[in-house]
Amino acid sequence: MLDSKKKAVVLLSGGLDSTTCLAMAKAAGFEPVCLAVAYGQRHAVELERARGVAQALGVTDFRVVTVELRQVGGSALTADIDVPKDRPEEEMSHGIPITYVPARNALFLSLALGLAESVGASDLYIGVNAVDYSGYPDCRPEFIQAFEAMAVLATKAGVEGTRFRVHAPLSGMTKADIIREGMRLGVDYGMTHSCYDPDEQGRACGRCDSCSLRRRGFEQAGVPDPTRYTTGA
Repeated sequence: MLDSKKKAVVLLSGGLDSTTCLAMAKAAGFEPVCLAVAYGQRHAVELERARGVAQALGVTDFRVVTVELRQVGGSALTADIDVPKDRPEEEMSHGIPITYVPARNALFLSLALGLAESVGASDLYIGVNAVDYSGYPDCRPEFIQAFEAMAVLATKAGVEGTRFRVHAPLSGMTKADIIREGMRLGVDYGMTHSCYDPDEQGRACGRCDSCSLRRRGFEQAGVPDPTRYTTGA
């Protein structure tokens, strides 16, 4: 068993995947230091959900870093570009969609790496998924492995002998598998938010790629979907 006081930095967005990832980090015996990133995303309600999730799961160290990626642009999540809706599953599995945020996970993991070095942690958790995902290159295992190698070269701790490990426990799981694991760990998915284009009340559109993958996951897992959708979604 791990020392219950051993820290791990967990990237937490308030979504289904990152919330499950947090629960898994706690189950592994880590004391989570949660990091959420306000990057100018149109679905900023996820930050409120992240704070609520952290509180519900007993996290005592929750931090928010602000990085204005609207100045970078290039994504429907940060620029004045329509979020794709009603895409068939076969279309989601080909190409990189406009909801991809340029280098987002590289940036997020770099922030988490800096925080880990600051708090004396060598373990990082990120809820990337390489099975039920929408074509994002920074969700692949190759990216995670490359980042681990880079972390040794890029930090004082790495140069002095620390070997950082980036845990991506959801990588080979389907969305249904993730939901089943979260249910086993007692996750309340009603607290989470996955939609790329919510309304002013924070309700999910039910039609973007993220909503479609989430909804299908609950159906395949045989678990009631607690998501609040807009009328008619």
